[in-house]
Amino acid sequence: MSLAKILWVDDEIQNLKPHMLFLEKKDYVVTPCTNGADAIQMVTEDHYDIIFLDENMPGLSGLETLSQIKAKLPNLPVIMITKSEEEYIMEEAIGSKIADYLIKPVNPNQILLSLKKNLDTSRLVSEKTTSNYQQEFRKISMDLAMVNSYEDWIDVYRKLVHWEIQLESITDTGMADILVSQKNEANSQFFKFIKKNYQSWFEGNDRPILSHTLFKEVIAPEISKDQGTLLIVIDNLRYDQLRVLEPVIYEYYKPKEEVSFFSILPTATQYARNAIFSGLMPLEMEKKHPDYWKNDTDEGGKNLYENEFLTAQIKRLKLNIKHEYYKISSMAQGKNLTSNFEKTKDNDLTVIVYNFVDMLSHSRTEMEMIKELASDDKAYRSLTLSWFKNSPLLEIIQKAQQMGMKLIITTDHGTINTKKPSKVIGDKNISSNLRYKTGKSLSFNSKEVYEVTNPKDIYLPSINVSSSFIFAKEDYFFAYPNNYNHYVKYYKNTYQHGGISLEEMIIPCIILDPK
Repeated sequence: MSLAKILWVDDEIQNLKPHMLFLEKKDYVVTPCTNGADAIQMVTEDHYDIIFLDENMPGLSGLETLSQIKAKLPNLPVIMITKSEEEYIMEEAIGSKIADYLIKPVNPNQILLSLKKNLDTSRLVSEKTTSNYQQEFRKISMDLAMVNSYEDWIDVYRKLVHWEIQLESITDTGMADILVSQKNEANSQFFKFIKKNYQSWFEGNDRPILSHTLFKEVIAPEISKDQGTLLIVIDNLRYDQLRVLEPVIYEYYKPKEEVSFFSILPTATQYARNAIFSGLMPLEMEKKHPDYWKNDTDEGGKNLYENEFLTAQIKRLKLNIKHEYYKISSMAQGKNLTSNFEKTKDNDLTVIVYNFVDMLSHSRTEMEMIKELASDDKAYRSLTLSWFKNSPLLEIIQKAQQMGMKLIITTDHGTINTKKPSKVIGDKNISSNLRYKTGKSLSFNSKEVYEVTNPKDIYLPSINVSSSFIFAKEDYFFAYPNNYNHYVKYYKNTYQHGGISLEEMIIPCIILDPK
């Protein structure tokens, strides 16, 4: 490892000789400088890893020197050292993006700590994170061997997401590869669990909160006449994506509660999101609201009646509330709602369905540029965060906070990056989704799917009398034998939903109070 080079700028540099010797013994290279003008010249002629800069110097002050250095080298870390504790100096320095701020007299260990914080953080964090995950790896492996309830699976998945995000920032890619293997093993076990237990959840057995019970059990109890509630459903948003958005959201809101619930099967928008708004399973929707429900092979949009479903559920639950519903599918719609958001102040419940993430994940299948930008889960999270920071949705959240509204954020289902093709054959009316199929005369590899021969057993409607459903496991996607190689190449490594995976089924709902 190359030695770190320090430029120390102080008009009384001779008094700092003991500190400089201390650092040299720690293998740092320290270059002294007595004034700001020389410091500005030196940083243009030589490379330095960090600067110690005295604030109170004759000639160019520390703040003036800082300003000129940052103009030339904005990413060079500068540690300001001063005798003054005046607040305006601290604010000026911090506003100029200093790396640290130390008050004289400083001791050698203070200096060393500041150096390590600014120069060695990446290495130290990487080493500590790697060590911690190695210990946690064994615990998670033991958990996987014993997991036997939906609560256990929520706990395991949360741990995997936590470590996935922690490990993405370290330099040791080997640890991230180990986590991917562990996650794959978890998804394999999770598929077996769902295949064994999913139907029993509709037979009166102990079951998690599901899509169709979320509103009644989690959201409705949070609605009050005293405070407006904003419910945001960002479709297709996975647990890990919400985790990276949370620090931005927490600038305006403080967390009150987090609930994990399970998406119903299929983990697809027309099923899962309609279930959230209607409070019903798809078979019940088809019977109670035949004008609103559409099956896979029916013509027309499948999510056109979410507000009607919600209105019916609110009436059924005897909630005496005023609500409004908005669906945002474009930047223009988002900006328009942002401009007029104050009009929602008299609502007890304002609901926003934000479709961007769904468009992004589908675009990733269609557009080469998006494929490059979201080539893996880490990049997908980064792209989601970048969008969110610059979206009308964040502006809406800021306005809601200013209006004192409670905030609930959730989604309908997640997605998974599909890797392995699974051959399927069916008649011409087979559904088109890549992670589930419904229709008659389906031919498939039974080891790669969860088959439900009687859809009514899991409260799904049938296209015809002999229709069945199959759901892809883990990261498989369905491909037809005709033009198989082209089809596989086109859809491999794309984000899809509808099947059975931790990423698609275990999804968050966070409840927040305004700061």
